Amino acid sequence: MEHRIVTSGPTGWLALGAALMGCLSLAACGFTPLYASPGVAPGLSAIVTDVAQGRAGYLLREDLDDAFGRDAAIPPAYRLKVVVEEKRLPRGLRVDNVANRYELQLKVTYSLTDAQTRAILTSGLVPIAVTYDSADAPYGGISAQQDGQKRAASEAAQQIRLEIARYFASTKAP
Repeated sequence: MEHRIVTSGPTGWLALGAALMGCLSLAACGFTPLYASPGVAPGLSAIVTDVAQGRAGYLLREDLDDAFGRDAAIPPAYRLKVVVEEKRLPRGLRVDNVANRYELQLKVTYSLTDAQTRAILTSGLVPIAVTYDSADAPYGGISAQQDGQKRAASEAAQQIRLEIARYFASTKAP
């Protein structure tokens, strides 16, 4: 099956002209995608992450290293110190006064420092809340809790990555 761009007739030429004008206007305004080579990707890959102990901290560090695209071949130019506070609160009760739903709250504070000077470049707080159902079976409850931790850590990593990318984009860092 062959696909062709129809440029015959006034409608086809108008569509082609509009597409070209859109490309030209983006090029003229200095638009650069956030993760383009002169963008923030080199700065993100030069971040080494220090996270406190615990399962949620471990999951968060793994997600952050993946999100930043950490390149172990280059020495780190930045250090990201992350502190995780975790709370588990019962949220729905059954007739027998046993919780059937829980809310997992992560309070993640971070600070990005220059690896050489140890000057704090940016810092922030990322609050995350996820819920999960409890189960009567003990293994099911543990599995649900661990899934909640994984989802919360993934969400926190995504928000931290976006905030640090925004910092690099605003400071024109490498």
